[in-house]
Formats: sequence, structure tokens, C-alpha cells
Amino acid sequence: MAECECLPECMFFNDGMASMPAAADMFKKKYCRGDFQQGARYRVFTSPGRDQVPDDLFRDNREMAEKIMAVK
Repeated sequence: MAECECLPECMFFNDGMASMPAAADMFKKKYCRGDFQQGARYRVFTSPGRDQVPDDLFRDNREMAEKIMAVK
């Protein structure tokens, strides 16, 4: 199963969910492995770039991702 290349340094999971390791593991399994390319975080990461991905951007927040990508 493919894994998102951002996972090792993903601020959302590695810092934002540090106090919830079980939930983070569940989300990683669902959103960071397999079909991760469709996620909002990954789409912003690939264009306009890593520095434009907000720490609090959820994978399914396509509306926010579209706004970010439209500006860049």
C-alpha cells in the first residue's frame, strides 16, 4: 500500500495530534495510506507547495484547499 511522502514530516499528525496517538493512527491508516492523493493536504502540498499547507487543514476540507490553490 502506498504511503504519502509527507507523512514523516506532517505537522497535522506529528504535532497536532500528539496527545491522541490512537486517533492519529486511525486517521493515518485512512487518509495517509492508499488514496492519499485526493486529500486536501496533499493537493495543496503538490501545488502551491508545502509552505502553503495550514497545520489545521483536514484531509477532507476541499473548500479550504481550493481557496488556497486559487490564490497561488
